[in-house]
Amino acid sequence: MTNLEVDFCGVKFRNPLVLASGILGVTGASFARTVEKGAGGITTKSIWKNPHPGHKNPTMFGNEHYFMNAVGLSDAGIKKAVSELGDYIPKRKAPLIVNIVGGKKSEFGDIAEAIDDLSVKPDLLEVNISCPNVEDELGKPFACSVSDAAEVTKLVRSKTQIPIILKLSPNVEDIVSIAKSVEEAGADGICAINTVGPGMRWNIDLRKPILANKVGGVSGPAIFPIAVKCVYDIYQAVKIPIIATGGVCTGRDALEIMMAGGTLVGVGTAVYYDGDDFWHKATDEISEWLKKEGIKNLSEIIGLFHKK
Repeated sequence: MTNLEVDFCGVKFRNPLVLASGILGVTGASFARTVEKGAGGITTKSIWKNPHPGHKNPTMFGNEHYFMNAVGLSDAGIKKAVSELGDYIPKRKAPLIVNIVGGKKSEFGDIAEAIDDLSVKPDLLEVNISCPNVEDELGKPFACSVSDAAEVTKLVRSKTQIPIILKLSPNVEDIVSIAKSVEEAGADGICAINTVGPGMRWNIDLRKPILANKVGGVSGPAIFPIAVKCVYDIYQAVKIPIIATGGVCTGRDALEIMMAGGTLVGVGTAVYYDGDDFWHKATDEISEWLKKEGIKNLSEIIGLFHKK
């Protein structure tokens, strides 16, 4: 029987497929359902210090090739999130990754401290410094600067003992230098990548942009090759583990991006395409491939493309 368990920063996951941030909110019921359907772990949507309205509808558009979103990281704020998470965390049946975001560096520290004050803490903290569709509001993401990325990492590290993961952007000249900077600043892991872009689509009949925000982050199958390359390059440069995410739609995709260097695999758009059926379909596909290849433990394939 194949073993799909993986260890990430000392946290054990029954399988490597983790719900990516932004797909569900912070409701315990939706998390529990996703775990029941086969997800190996859960990442919350991005949590702000104060309520954040996000963008007006329509905020999402997609086809079989790609998906665009300009939700704008809408959230009710840390007080609401702490209340919901405080109820869910003690009952969780799979690891929980809490994703946090801030418009100012200091806000990351404040939110991390609030999460750290929970009597029962989440397993991991994902620090979102890389969302591309709020640039008009907040300016370039901190993930676009080596020094800014390192400063946020150091601040969050000083506020919590929970392992921290820095979520990086592919929209930079050198993602490897950013990855190395957050590792040196105290990150325990990296999530790569966030959405590509932003991109834009128009309705030619109405002469209007399809998204109310005009632009949105691009995800889905079209960005998978970019994600594989980023994960491959980061794995070569750092010693900390990677949550590999970006366009993963099948079990074979998950295997490929793990061989490039991912320990966990973040899944987002595939849930829109396949719904709850995705989780068991993908884990069955992974198990069948491992059995065919005579590999008993999934952990053996991590970084396989780098081994000679």
